Amino acid sequence: MPRRNRQHRGRPDADRAGAASGWARAESGPDGDWLVRSVPGSHATKVYRCPGCDHEIQPGVPHVVAWPAGELGSITDRRHWHRACWQARDRRGPTRKRF
Repeated sequence: MPRRNRQHRGRPDADRAGAASGWARAESGPDGDWLVRSVPGSHATKVYRCPGCDHEIQPGVPHVVAWPAGELGSITDRRHWHRACWQARDRRGPTRKRF
């Protein structure tokens, strides 16, 4: 007899919404509520620019993807961050943007 997949009970709504978009977790900080997903190096296949330090995140480098939670943010607002930059975002000032 095949196994029945059970619905996960007891999870917050933010976790369910993030899980549908790739196992994201909800985080709160002084800059608001965020959905954050870890990207292992084996799944990092493109070059991104980190908004925390304005340096490139090369393919193969583990990092995080974050986007605003709730009604104000959507999946199109995703930004790829170095893990250290994401964790230090409240202690750093704005970076100089390259043009």
